[in-house]
Amino acid sequence: MATRKELLENVVEQVTDYREGEIAPMSEAHVDKWVKQFPGATQEPILAELAHVFGKTYFTRKNVADFLSAIVSNQKITGNDPKKFWKSVKILRIQTAGNSQKDMLGIFEQALQNTFGLKIADCGANAPDTFFYIDDVLFSGGRIKHDVVKWIKEAAPQTGNLAIVTMAFHSLGQWRTAKDIAEAAKESGKTIKVTWWRVFEVEDRKAYMTNSDVLRPTVIPADPATAAYVQGLSLQPVLRTPGQVGGLGFFSCEKGRALLEQQFLVSGVAVRAQCPNLNTYMRPLGNSMMGTTGFGSMIVTYRNCPNNAPLVLWAGNPWYPLFSRKTN
Repeated sequence: MATRKELLENVVEQVTDYREGEIAPMSEAHVDKWVKQFPGATQEPILAELAHVFGKTYFTRKNVADFLSAIVSNQKITGNDPKKFWKSVKILRIQTAGNSQKDMLGIFEQALQNTFGLKIADCGANAPDTFFYIDDVLFSGGRIKHDVVKWIKEAAPQTGNLAIVTMAFHSLGQWRTAKDIAEAAKESGKTIKVTWWRVFEVEDRKAYMTNSDVLRPTVIPADPATAAYVQGLSLQPVLRTPGQVGGLGFFSCEKGRALLEQQFLVSGVAVRAQCPNLNTYMRPLGNSMMGTTGFGSMIVTYRNCPNNAPLVLWAGNPWYPLFSRKTN
């Protein structure tokens, strides 16, 4: 069995480039300080499970660069003349909040330059009919929906093709976003064909909860504060049937998954009580407009931790966060 030091090392190894150059480097001491906020007997099992999870859900900068380099050269997208294709399409810079698109486009442009000697400014100069929207990850889809719907209403041509490129998307958010984009195009009298490109799709729909890839508790923990919080929700949580680690295998086993679900929910309720600046939608398992225990995503990127992840990963003051999070 791994020692505590080895477990700490394993977690650090998975997330070592988190906000590299912006904050203090990820370290064993930092992870240890964070995990000590959980009950003693759960700390090392939590570390073991997180090392497995982040090995699958944490996107390093290299992961992003490799993905975008593959997009640049993917003949399913570009056809047989990739350089000609990229010169003919327009790369959209339309994100109205945050810097994720700016960062992604910087990496994408480097891939274009390395492969074809092109800059983004060289793309789509002559009345393009194909457009690319690139971002890191789609969670609820609100940001992408807002940006793309605004673009359709104000700047999109009457007929065109739009490719939405993300490292990953969550099933429910993608479905809602695609539906809203289609409705906006119809209302605007425009024909916009949308395609989606990603590394993987994270299952989070209620109908597929048993095989979901997000944190969905099987029981409500026997903790008075948690029970009171759940009782006060506008929607009583639908509980997951135990026995599955999800289609993407983010979790090592049912026991490890359930440990994170239970401990992150209980401690997330405590974090809500400790941190007065968290609004109603900051649920214990992650930001969600729906009145549930939370979004439950375990995806984190090298540039930031989303608020759709459990509070215990990023909330601060007085809770000590694992990931110091940037806000828009």
